[in-house]
Amino acid sequence: MALDEIKKARKIVVGMRQTAKMVENGSALAVYIARDAEEKVIFPVAQSCKEKGVRVYYADTMAELGKACNIRVGAAMCAIIEK
Repeated sequence: MALDEIKKARKIVVGMRQTAKMVENGSALAVYIARDAEEKVIFPVAQSCKEKGVRVYYADTMAELGKACNIRVGAAMCAIIEK
């Protein structure tokens, strides 16, 4: 799934804490993770996604993911919670 899906989504959350919360409560439809984010940051959320059956997609860089999320800084991860 391309990063364009993030731009098309009606509602997203950006960042590790918000993404983790949405995965845990079952609201996340898909999660995007930047490949250059620190492993210790992304691993717990990736594990939760696997356990909960949430689809995970990867962006090459945090800058690229941040741009797709329409923020001026890089993002380690984001979740689509409403299409």
